[in-house]
Amino acid sequence: MYKNDFALTPPMGWNSFDYYDAAVTEADIKKNADYMAEHLKQYGYEYVVVDIAWYAHNSGADREHFEYIPFDTVEIDEYSRLLPDPKRFPSSQGGNGFKPLADYVHGKGLKFGIHIMRGVPRIAAAEHMKLMNTTATANQIAHPSSICLWNSDMYGVRDSEAGQCYYDSVIQQYADWGVDFIKCDDICDSRIRHEGEESTWHEIRMIHEAIMKTGRPIVLSLSPGAALIEKSWIYGRYANMWRMTDDFWDNYELLKPMFRRCEMWQDHVKTGCYPDCDMLPIGRIGKHFNQDRDTRFTYDESKMMMTLWCMFRAPLMMGGELTLLDEKTTALLTNDELLACLRGTAKGTQVYRDEKKACWKNVDEVTGEVRIALFNLADEDAVLSVTAEELNCGLKGNDALTELWTGEESAFDNGVLTASVPHHGVCVYKVSTWETNLQE
Repeated sequence: MYKNDFALTPPMGWNSFDYYDAAVTEADIKKNADYMAEHLKQYGYEYVVVDIAWYAHNSGADREHFEYIPFDTVEIDEYSRLLPDPKRFPSSQGGNGFKPLADYVHGKGLKFGIHIMRGVPRIAAAEHMKLMNTTATANQIAHPSSICLWNSDMYGVRDSEAGQCYYDSVIQQYADWGVDFIKCDDICDSRIRHEGEESTWHEIRMIHEAIMKTGRPIVLSLSPGAALIEKSWIYGRYANMWRMTDDFWDNYELLKPMFRRCEMWQDHVKTGCYPDCDMLPIGRIGKHFNQDRDTRFTYDESKMMMTLWCMFRAPLMMGGELTLLDEKTTALLTNDELLACLRGTAKGTQVYRDEKKACWKNVDEVTGEVRIALFNLADEDAVLSVTAEELNCGLKGNDALTELWTGEESAFDNGVLTASVPHHGVCVYKVSTWETNLQE
């Protein structure tokens, strides 16, 4: 029997990648956890996620030439399982792994997550290292042609009993450390092939089954995208999150296509299962990309992104450095009325979209609350509108409205909501009076 209810609402938290790339340290994680616990936890942010290459000894040391140093030395145990680099994560020494850091995060009332690459370490295969609970060795489960195109650390794992033993041992180790969230990379869309013996679909199932065996509620997030809509049943059966896009950065030319992706995936947003728009690249980002800069999004574009993610009910993973948040960025992350769209009884639906504009509604099926967003996708300011009839959610057509970013009060006029929306911007409204008996 398969279970997929580890995340009753879209996961919210912080991921280290957008600011620290592959060079994050234990001290960095702790200070961001401290900030989240004090300033963001009350709004629902709870996951603190260590992103890529925490096991690599020289990760980030030659960023001018390599995103990930090819065939770098790694920290690994006798059973082919990667361990945190003790130089960057000193509390991991002595076989502790991430348990001391996870305990620290848990002590703040938060949850702890890590990034992993699918597969078995290439060094383990090359040296025929042991695996736990099987006489097979790492080379016997490794698939040498199932590789990641941009990271040389791992081989794919064959769909075999020994391969499952390997994943069982790895995921059990994470559970023993206290991991609550696993972001698995090079698995949602392998970029090589999706069928045949080199496909990666079986590894999604194997990781899921390993999580089930631990008995620990670990959220499974799959990267990178673009996820394949025809494989939605696989993602929904075995994972809690899956990326709809490749890495998302602070570029409007990447933001605008997210409306099409959200339209395509809107009916697959369900309790425990969330198509993922990727992290929120706002605030201060890019430190270890040799940039260390403020987001390139305008404030209107940042509001557009945050509003779409919430209306759609995507996971909210902040990518910027939390300790450097300014007042305006904090306001983006802590809009209670917008965050209410993420409740488990709410559903987001696109009302219309073309190249210049889009409209979404988010309706809470229990409370009857309605939120409406008008997005201006064009390069010039525009007047946008939507009718109560188009919204089809039980509105009277003269309902009072509150704009959620400005607090301004307005109302439908003869059944029409009209707003002046800046270019690359949004107006989002909560209906202040709503019917409790909603139309289907």
